[in-house]
Amino acid sequence: MLFRKYHVVIFKDNQGTCSKLRLHSWMFFLLGGLFVLLVVGNVVFLRSLHGVKFMEQSVEAAQKKVKAQETQMLALSGKINALEKDLTRIRDFDSQLRVMMNLDSQVEAVGSVGNPKAEDFAEKAALLRQERLARRMHDFLDSLTTDAQLELVRQEQIIDALRGNLEQLASIPSIWPTQGWVTSAFGPRRSPFTGRNEFHQGVDISNKIGTPIYAPAKGVVTFAANDAANGKTLVVQHGGGLVTRYSHLQDFNVKVGDKTERGQLIASMGNTGTSTGPHLHYEVRLNGAPVNPMRYILE
Repeated sequence: MLFRKYHVVIFKDNQGTCSKLRLHSWMFFLLGGLFVLLVVGNVVFLRSLHGVKFMEQSVEAAQKKVKAQETQMLALSGKINALEKDLTRIRDFDSQLRVMMNLDSQVEAVGSVGNPKAEDFAEKAALLRQERLARRMHDFLDSLTTDAQLELVRQEQIIDALRGNLEQLASIPSIWPTQGWVTSAFGPRRSPFTGRNEFHQGVDISNKIGTPIYAPAKGVVTFAANDAANGKTLVVQHGGGLVTRYSHLQDFNVKVGDKTERGQLIASMGNTGTSTGPHLHYEVRLNGAPVNPMRYILE
């Protein structure tokens, strides 16, 4: 059957000629097989195309889900950063209180040992894979928990110290004596008069003449007079070796022997003595030695 031959005769009109086409049986089987293969191929292609579209939809849905999760994790990272900043402020305030209460010799940052340092996860989130970011956040939350527990212990120590030292706390110069701008900080500087390097023993706060000056703590006025270099100067003794000094004043509102309370008006800002402009030169001395007033001011 496969080897049978078929003749196809084709007559041409008005020409009296004809053409013969010889076909073998296997050619029909070949054409049929090709047709079947074409049909099967189309079916397979259509099914594959449908599968690809389904996969594309799945990938798109997965990408949207990942993007939503990344957004949530970025929001979480922002909250973590805010929490870390709050804890840092609490630690700084704690350290300053401990120095003021003579529980520590100097202000220093205290954290848990061996825990990773805080990082800005929001900036690095785009560079880290989601799993790594989640793991780092988990570790950082553990670190914050440990630090918070340590800080709780330190706060309890301070509370115990404050209960027995309320009088001492009232005598610590813990507020700004006036309003204005710090134009010269405590420490080394170049003298505005000689141009030479010198050690500035206080803090200069500038404002207009007559700006009120308040007592930063409870104390007793021990000096209120004019000084050749510092102009009108006021000195308040707070006890425990602490003394505050106010220079270049315009007027006094207290006199020697008067007792002061924190927040009480004691003088007004001026430009007396050797001065470059209206300002208050504010000093804090401990046992006669100048110390940085910022050590005691609770901002």
